[in-house]
Amino acid sequence: MKLSGRGRACCVPGSRERGPPPRSPFVHQLRFSPLEKAKIAFMTLTLFPIRLFFAAFMMLLAWPFAFIASMGPEEQELEKPLSWWRKIVDILLKAIMRLMWLAGGFHWINVKGRRALPAEAAILTVAPHSSYFDAIPVTMTFASIVMKAESKDIPVWGTLIKYIRPVFVSRSDQDSRRKTVEEIKRRAQSDGKWPQIMIFPEGTCTNRSCLITFKPGAFIPGVPVQPVVLRYPNKLDTITWTWQGPGALEILWLTLCQFHNSVEIEFLPVYIPSEEERKNPVLYANNVRRVMAEALGVPVTDYTYEDCQLALAEGQLRLPSDTCLLEFAKLVRSLGLKPETLEDDLDKYAASAMKMKKEKIDLKEFSAYLEFPVSHTLESMFALFDENEDGVIDIREFVIALSVVCKPSKTLETIQLAFQLYQSENGTITEEDLTCILKTAMGVSQINVTHLFRAVDEEEKGKITYDDFYRFAELHPHFAEDYLYADQMGAGSGLETSFLSAPNGICTDFSPENAEDKNKPLQKKLD
Repeated sequence: MKLSGRGRACCVPGSRERGPPPRSPFVHQLRFSPLEKAKIAFMTLTLFPIRLFFAAFMMLLAWPFAFIASMGPEEQELEKPLSWWRKIVDILLKAIMRLMWLAGGFHWINVKGRRALPAEAAILTVAPHSSYFDAIPVTMTFASIVMKAESKDIPVWGTLIKYIRPVFVSRSDQDSRRKTVEEIKRRAQSDGKWPQIMIFPEGTCTNRSCLITFKPGAFIPGVPVQPVVLRYPNKLDTITWTWQGPGALEILWLTLCQFHNSVEIEFLPVYIPSEEERKNPVLYANNVRRVMAEALGVPVTDYTYEDCQLALAEGQLRLPSDTCLLEFAKLVRSLGLKPETLEDDLDKYAASAMKMKKEKIDLKEFSAYLEFPVSHTLESMFALFDENEDGVIDIREFVIALSVVCKPSKTLETIQLAFQLYQSENGTITEEDLTCILKTAMGVSQINVTHLFRAVDEEEKGKITYDDFYRFAELHPHFAEDYLYADQMGAGSGLETSFLSAPNGICTDFSPENAEDKNKPLQKKLD
């Protein structure tokens, strides 16, 4: 199966199939016509402040009801049928929340299908997760959700969260993920005594162009789940909040400046797992994802929450949105390896690559080098580096790419390793070497390093050492923005530098760290 056009012309790439790069699920770009900009300006001065005030007022109005209803003993009260006054509070809070969304321009909410009873499906799996506006089905159903424990301390919002009886995940408790799964199991197997739990299994926000890998936490209990799909069929997508794109406040402002915002919530038939799926939560998650993708009419992809973290890493070389290193990281995981724990193996691979120097290797030698048998996944990884399609690769490029995905925030360590791989006997590299190093480290198709190389090569020797580069990087910590990204903008290289460094999403990841790897077959690459 051939690779996509994502990696065609960079040192890491080597795709056998030409074509535009596939759309990254973690990137959202907004472009406005002059008329749309004029409308936004008009709405900013007129409707926006009114909507913002009314929405905030509705949230404050809901607070005292949620506070009173949340008082008293927790578990003993929760497992009993709701008292008459609690039912009234439920109705009032749902009405207030609906008015809040109305203030935001969600004049009507299109609901399809039937929501299952808690005894039929204790868990609701919602996708795609693309925005904090995904809280709409939460406020409509008052289903419990999985939240970071710190959220309950947020003024007003924390009280509203506690009212829906969430499952909290604590960062300070190393055993929190296991406890969270056990709590979900307990609630899911309570025969409807507890409210349903609404889980966003993707674990992070995407742009809804596909469904990324589902975390298995929601599927570990092995109970029936009801898939719920979300759609925002708006002409202008101001809803989507991804890791690379408009920030949270900008999304709020732009959405409140739209006269009407559409949302569709579809409850799909309850999915009852087979015996095999009960034993294998990863299989269960993949099959539910496939059902939801078919309902949405979008593809599935093996990208994960960890890919998002790779793209977000705080290093001097921030990965652009069209980087092919996400593809590489996916293949590394498909081999059953965790990039986060490969540093020892990286040293071994680097030492072997230094002995090979510039020698190129074929697929069979690559298999022996990694100590993995030849498989479809290994062939796909090999093809990613076979730029000239001549059946051989430069193993140094593999080592650099692996260093980036293992240590994404440690840019200088990767560059130092790359210098050791490419330097001549006197410890220097040329501009051509630096081009290949940085193209590989960033996973891009083209990059112009002339400006950077000349800045580092103050003595104009035509070659530089790592010490030269290190001193320059110390003096210019933002060298990528100043000397690389600036040169590429408008050059048609596809190098984009819009990044968002704040985490987002309603549902935190609570899956046990080894849950994804258990019984996980090698994943084939998508066409």
